[in-house]
Amino acid sequence: MRILSIVGNRPQFIKSAPLSLALRNRAEEVVLHTGQHYDHELSQVFFDELGLDPPKHRLEAGSGSHAEQTARMLPGIEAAVVEEKPDIVLVYGDTNSTLAGALAASKLRVPVAHVEAGLRSFDRTMPEELNRVLVDRVSSLLFAPSESAVSNLENEGITEGVHDVGDVMLDANLRLAPIARERSQALELAGVEPGGYALVTVHREANTREPALGRIVEGLNALEEPVVFPLHPRTAGAIESLGLQLAGHVHPRPPAGYLDFAALASQARVILTDSGGVQKEAYWYAVPCVSLRENTEWVETVATGWNRLVGTDPAAIAAAAREAGPGSDHPPLYGDGHAADLIADVLCTMEHA
Repeated sequence: MRILSIVGNRPQFIKSAPLSLALRNRAEEVVLHTGQHYDHELSQVFFDELGLDPPKHRLEAGSGSHAEQTARMLPGIEAAVVEEKPDIVLVYGDTNSTLAGALAASKLRVPVAHVEAGLRSFDRTMPEELNRVLVDRVSSLLFAPSESAVSNLENEGITEGVHDVGDVMLDANLRLAPIARERSQALELAGVEPGGYALVTVHREANTREPALGRIVEGLNALEEPVVFPLHPRTAGAIESLGLQLAGHVHPRPPAGYLDFAALASQARVILTDSGGVQKEAYWYAVPCVSLRENTEWVETVATGWNRLVGTDPAAIAAAAREAGPGSDHPPLYGDGHAADLIADVLCTMEHA
């Protein structure tokens, strides 16, 4: 079994780690890094911290519009598929790297396996939602993280090749979060104490332009506790170019590696984010989450009361952060930490399925 894995951004590096380990000694995996996140702290640091083998193929997709970025990836991915002749191409999540990998493989009639299939926010204005729908349509194997994701696929008429396996990010979380709290000095460097700060991440395109970003900053400035704000390169550039001013209690920080971010997230009082992955991480750490979005694909986190959707209204952001507390219950969500093994089992026996 020869597998070509396509990765390109922070969540994909995290998701790929446990699966790469599960595939060792069972299959030959070749990794292609699209360069969608080209900043060292958002890419190479994950290979270093998570013990991943360096990718054999590296593209330089860089930034730009979604169409431009996807178009730049396609020739390089296609060339890698032709060279490597994989039995299957493995893609993760909902990014432009995901879409480009799925398109290139399907054009060359190579089966596609989609990790994190079936998620829906039902908001077609989000580029990620379009990517999810399109990738699921061309995938032969669809690895869903939840029952609701399986139901979404069924409602779209997709039932063949669907497997409810849980979330590979939980695999990484269970393995690495305890190490993070022991090794990381992120709290000390940020000057905060466990349980005494809010952690913020903002990276989605819609939230890194006006008026959304200004409204988010206004909401953060209205908080009274320390706010640790690791800045995605896109967000940092937008804050500077727009001339937005962060209040003194809001501490901008460089992008955090996985272990540092896990240490910060697991010990925060509340997390404010527009990231789907961080919504899940907050839940697994039992830290209340305030989502800077109007909708989410991770609907279970909202249903349990641990995640609150507030959009970018400054007053709603400040109020939700102040009021944030534990949900009434904390049931297990998105598997049991063995998703990678289940996916590897399916991949390595697919010719017999």
